[in-house]
Amino acid sequence: MADTPIRFGIIGCAEIARRVSRAILLAPNATLSAIASRSLDKAANFAKANGFPPEAKVYGSYESLLDDPDVDAVYLPLPTSLHLKWAVLTAQKKKHLLLEKPVALNVAEFDQILKACDENGVQIMDGTMWVHHPRTQKMKEFLDDKERFGQLKTVHSCFTYFAPPEFFQNNIRVKPDLDTLGALGDAGWYGIRSILWAADYELPKTVTALRGPVVNEEGLILDCGASLHWEDGKTATFNCSFLSNLTMNITAIGTFGTLHLTDFIIPYQEHEASYTTSSKARYNELGTGWVPIPSEHNVNVDLPQEACMVREFAGLVGNIKKNGAQPDNKWPTISRKTQLVVDAVNASVEKGFEPVEIVS
Repeated sequence: MADTPIRFGIIGCAEIARRVSRAILLAPNATLSAIASRSLDKAANFAKANGFPPEAKVYGSYESLLDDPDVDAVYLPLPTSLHLKWAVLTAQKKKHLLLEKPVALNVAEFDQILKACDENGVQIMDGTMWVHHPRTQKMKEFLDDKERFGQLKTVHSCFTYFAPPEFFQNNIRVKPDLDTLGALGDAGWYGIRSILWAADYELPKTVTALRGPVVNEEGLILDCGASLHWEDGKTATFNCSFLSNLTMNITAIGTFGTLHLTDFIIPYQEHEASYTTSSKARYNELGTGWVPIPSEHNVNVDLPQEACMVREFAGLVGNIKKNGAQPDNKWPTISRKTQLVVDAVNASVEKGFEPVEIVS
């Protein structure tokens, strides 16, 4: 579909939309067709500042963009509380949907979005970028290697960043009328996704929130964690926070091997990323070192991970448009599982940090 690129419209001028706008421009099978804001001036300024093609349309209402027949797909980076309304309308207008994470305030809302997408033959994918990085596939090959890694036993994931004072005054992630999920929906989404990814997206049996979450005056989570437990004995933990130094760690431990990386969400460099593995490690004879020592693996990429995400999504949309294919269920299924765990963490907090069973 490189000769007939998927035409994207963007609804909302959120900061993350700057990055995705660039990704759409970089992806070989996509193009920027329109931008909409509740303010026409804001939309026009966004288009100018972010290199939109001169022929891209600028709208002063979301509805106008959804009515544009020259828009194939919509990227929706609105606050989470607005996802249900605008995602459903996007699907009803037969526009394919790249939906920013977290996908909804809860899984019941997301199921309504999925129902609308299914009824209208619309492809949906969430905006979790790192899973589309070529490094992620390389790391999964190691986790799937029964000789080098063995059976997954435990995963530990952490995503934290130290937000400035103005964040707590103005950011949608700490506003109860815009996003009630706080750090859990923002940073926690990534930790939960990384755990599910390592576990082949097998849902845990129970989720238990860790005691002592930090909340703001409105009760929104600023810092929290949880433990996950599977019937076969696998375990995992994650921590997420707006109050700690920037950290993006995954450690996955198997019977024979360990995977570790410290920049899983945003690689230290855009066009190169690394990870570390060890396999069948032991102490040396005197206990003064490791044998063999862990090895570092570098992955070079031609496109940044967000452009890889757009390319993947546009490819699925192109297959529907060109070949009459059905929407691919892989990505919405993964989104729903992530949301289920987010919901379970919230439920565990509300129940006094008791284990909550996952019911898919």
